[in-house]
Amino acid sequence: MKIKKLLPIFFALTILLTSCQKEPVIPQGEDIPFPPVSATSTHGFYVLNEGIMGTNKASLDYCDYAAGNYRRNIYNEANPNATLGLGDVGNDLQVYGSKLYTILTNSYKIEITELKTNKRVKAITLKDARFITFHNGKAYVSAYGNIENPQDANGCVVEIDTTSLNITRSVSVGRQPEELCVVNNRIYVANSGGYSAPNYENTVSVIELSSFNVENIEVAINLKRVRKDQYGDIYVSSNGNYIDIAPSLTVINTETNAIKTTFDIAVENLWIDGDIAYIIGTSYNQTTQQTTVSYNRINVNTETLLSGNFITDGTTAQIKLPTCVAVCPETKNIYICDAIDYTVPGTLYCFDSEGRKRWSVTAGDIPAHIAFVKK
Repeated sequence: MKIKKLLPIFFALTILLTSCQKEPVIPQGEDIPFPPVSATSTHGFYVLNEGIMGTNKASLDYCDYAAGNYRRNIYNEANPNATLGLGDVGNDLQVYGSKLYTILTNSYKIEITELKTNKRVKAITLKDARFITFHNGKAYVSAYGNIENPQDANGCVVEIDTTSLNITRSVSVGRQPEELCVVNNRIYVANSGGYSAPNYENTVSVIELSSFNVENIEVAINLKRVRKDQYGDIYVSSNGNYIDIAPSLTVINTETNAIKTTFDIAVENLWIDGDIAYIIGTSYNQTTQQTTVSYNRINVNTETLLSGNFITDGTTAQIKLPTCVAVCPETKNIYICDAIDYTVPGTLYCFDSEGRKRWSVTAGDIPAHIAFVKK
């Protein structure tokens, strides 16, 4: 989510909300039916609702394929003693092994729960944690703060052993690091520098897993997303400067760390399924105060931008502020989260592989992250 851009709005909302209530009002779990999905290897998926900053209303929903229901707020139901619920501002979630890892940026923690029960296993404290990825039994988390040197303006990446659930290593990267992924035994981290606009960062930090040494490669300003394809390339998005430098998407060859090509498109979120990258863009312009929404696809094999909107039935006219796109690896259904206006419960849409709407449900506040669960 664009914390940099939305801070004034969030602070205003926080004042309004806290003046009306002393404790966060978090809805109880409820089931919403949808057509059952026939799947042999996928159980369903989690949805992380970020929640409005300062309200402790981040929440987890679960879409159960076999049961044909969408259950809201499953964390609070499984953990009734968590007085503040899941936490404040959910920023990422991933499934690894038998556990779900949820990043709560403003609560300074990584919440770890069991997939079978949704009960808390452990909460790891990490200030301003942002995104998480996994490799060979380790979790790697980007954070705006630097635990090695708290006075350093740079952020960091920490390594967590997924057996002991303890932090084992940490290394400094660029300012305000965002998404990260592991390719060829190296971690690639997008640095944004969003807290010091217009002096944004323009680098991807590359961390050698064996030594945890870091080198930087220049890409573009204000980086956010990093996703890998099946050919060893990574796709790195730039938000531009919201004024006169447009957003873009850069392809990097991880064998050489050289830039291969750049697409002049906005990227709010993307999902790579096989040879196709599905991309939703929300390009915001500070001068006009307008947001432009786009839906694109890229063939990652040929590295070509495909024509046409991947939602084909006109439903995009109903979607206000898309935050997330995900494609089920088995059914190929396309899921899109809509935050609407960041102040009311959002909507999750399900489309078939041809881009035709199958169903939709009301999610929590700012639904923005999806993680599939294998059987």
